[in-house]
Amino acid sequence: MADLTLYTNPMSRGRIARWAMEEIGQPYETVLLEFGTTIKAPDYLNVNPMGKVPTLTHGQTVVTECAAICAYLADAFPDAGLAPPVGGDLRGSYYRWLFYGAGPVEAAVTNHAMGFDTAGKEQQMGYGAFDHVMNTLEGAVKDREFLVGDSFTMADLYVGSQISWGLGFGTMDNRPGFKEYVARLTARPAAMRANELDDAAMPQTAG
Repeated sequence: MADLTLYTNPMSRGRIARWAMEEIGQPYETVLLEFGTTIKAPDYLNVNPMGKVPTLTHGQTVVTECAAICAYLADAFPDAGLAPPVGGDLRGSYYRWLFYGAGPVEAAVTNHAMGFDTAGKEQQMGYGAFDHVMNTLEGAVKDREFLVGDSFTMADLYVGSQISWGLGFGTMDNRPGFKEYVARLTARPAAMRANELDDAAMPQTAG
């Protein structure tokens, strides 16, 4: 058995990591944490000093941050086919979009939702402007099944999760290209299993 443990809360970005775990198809243990209590307890802070979720442990290896967890799992379990080959033509694009989601998209959406005015400050912002980020993202997913090549990768899982959350919470533009892309991804069996598991776990973390 794979020595994998996912620390999570079903009302968090841990849902992204859960989906990633279901995609690799390996057995894993789930540790559910409650906000304000066990997530800040000393035992968990020894694993992740930030006291945030998700966190993945694989043997003695500790991985935090959703995009890093996705990238790690794809490389640790290559038989799942969730990343292009290292050194291949598509690997650069895979990294590009995976970390575009973790960097410019995450920052732009968060700042926009919080009402942070970037007008006149675009050159100082790592992502430039919210509309530019959304246009770039739409161009990457519109009229294409996958972000990279002709198969699903962890870049799709991470970016698709970001778009799904953005549409669900109204923090992203409700563009047809976004809706169609997310609908395809969330119909995957692993995505549906992950949602079922997290939905069932919600009463256990109500606090």
